[in-house]
Amino acid sequence: MRISTITNWAYGATVLLTGLAGAAFITAAVAADRERDAVERHLALDGAAEALVVGTETLTDEARLFAMRGQMRHLEAYRHERSLARTRERALDRVKTLDPARSERATLDVAERSFDTLVRIEDAAVAAARAGRGEEARATLFGPEHEQVQARVLSSLETFRALVAARTEAEMRAARADNDRASLVAKALLLLTAALFLAVLYFVLRRRVSVPLTRMAGIVTRLARQDFAVEVPAHRRRDEIGDMTQAIQVFRENGLERDRLEAERRIDQRAKDCILQMTYRMQACQNRQELADVVACFAPQAFPDLAGRLYVLDTKRNALVLAASWLDPEGSPESFAPGACWGVRRGRTHVNDGEAGDIPCPHAADAGSATLCVPLTAQGDTIGLLCFEARAETDAGAEARTPRVFLDLMSDNISLALANQRLRERLADLAERDGLTGLFNRRRLDEALRTIGATEPVSCVMVDIDHFKRFNDTFGHDAGDAVMQHVAQILRDEVGEDGGAYRFGGEEFTILLPGVDAASAFGVAERIRQAVGAAPLAHHGRLLGRVTVSLGLAASPVDTPAATLLQCADAALLKAKAAGRDRTVTARPPGPRARAAA
Repeated sequence: MRISTITNWAYGATVLLTGLAGAAFITAAVAADRERDAVERHLALDGAAEALVVGTETLTDEARLFAMRGQMRHLEAYRHERSLARTRERALDRVKTLDPARSERATLDVAERSFDTLVRIEDAAVAAARAGRGEEARATLFGPEHEQVQARVLSSLETFRALVAARTEAEMRAARADNDRASLVAKALLLLTAALFLAVLYFVLRRRVSVPLTRMAGIVTRLARQDFAVEVPAHRRRDEIGDMTQAIQVFRENGLERDRLEAERRIDQRAKDCILQMTYRMQACQNRQELADVVACFAPQAFPDLAGRLYVLDTKRNALVLAASWLDPEGSPESFAPGACWGVRRGRTHVNDGEAGDIPCPHAADAGSATLCVPLTAQGDTIGLLCFEARAETDAGAEARTPRVFLDLMSDNISLALANQRLRERLADLAERDGLTGLFNRRRLDEALRTIGATEPVSCVMVDIDHFKRFNDTFGHDAGDAVMQHVAQILRDEVGEDGGAYRFGGEEFTILLPGVDAASAFGVAERIRQAVGAAPLAHHGRLLGRVTVSLGLAASPVDTPAATLLQCADAALLKAKAAGRDRTVTARPPGPRARAAA
């Protein structure tokens, strides 16, 4: 039975018993009121009768004293007592309002008539005494008639008092008996109510509530401390304690689920924070290698259970080239063709898992666990690939549990960063390279000259195509552009990694060779001159004839300070052109070979 049912029945029984006890107490109170009313009536009736007795005796005494002594004070006292007759009449009327018994009323009527007779006799005696008939007055007041009438008044009043005392005593005994019975019943009902309360208190509160609650107090305390590992005992009771136990069990299960969700939320928040920090760092990267280093730094923090690699598309080689790796992945080679990845082909994330029944990527054939390929795309073009795989010390389902939304978020940010990097490189090329020849432009040359140290050895070569206007006038400007492109390619090939080639303006070019002395620079200049004039140039099937160049060389700090290096090399170029072109002239000839060439 449920505790609420037991308590409801107990509550109903308690209310009923309490109501009966209250009724018994009310009955006892009514009996007590009856007893008190009987006492009050007895006192009132007896007091009225006593007042009549005292008044009768006092009136008689004052009349006799006046008859015997003749003193006026006794007459005044008699008159005073006589004036109190109205008061005695009102006392008799008050006695009648107290509802005396018939016998008491009859006795009281006799006493009243006798009292009136006694008053007439005494008035006559007092009048005789005032008239000087003292003997007559005394004879009347002390005569048998007066004595009889006075005795009848007093005996009637005594009889009335006795009747009143007997009747009120009976009423008091009856009221007291009723009061005792009602009080006994009320006490018995209260005792029964207390016994019922104690029984319910023991059975319900101790056995059904207190003991189970004591057992669960420790469980609730541990749950309140977020210790959801505590086991909740199973209760099959179909009462409130059973409901409470089930509620605690549900609370524990919800707490475990909340802890799990909170742990997942913290992991997700950590991943989002890492991706956000990675995004901020990638925005400040100046080249692809820095960007790859940032990805390799934050990717394992965002996804500690996944090893991975970052591949960037090399458009010249048409291959995905490894840019960064983290947590020692086992699969995928250093580079492979874009077609070797199904994720790149489809433009969507691809899972390489033999148990999933999907076709694996050729590049991930040697992977020891399932891999996840996330293509990096920007504006519809594939620019790279993220390849994830579960680490050896984690279970194989780590990549499946990783939220794809975070992987997509990371790939989107990396894609945008790579696209921005490519765009910056393209803009840098447009800003620093000549659009026709592909060489660095005059702006880049000025920057390079500003960075040259005062004591750092550097050589500068100015190159000019001889009679360039002839090509434009004879064969057209397209042919002139082809000549400049041909010369620019030779400059790139000959200079290589030793320095930089720049288009100075028009048909003039500049070569800077940091760390190269004048003799070595003179050799580079001669190789360029000989390579340009080695063979005739053709354009659209038409021979353009032999192309020659004039070169002027200056070295710093041997020939001139770095600040005037370009002007010195240009002056040497003018000397070469003035000397007949197709030759190399130095600002200060390095030796016999240079003089022979000049």
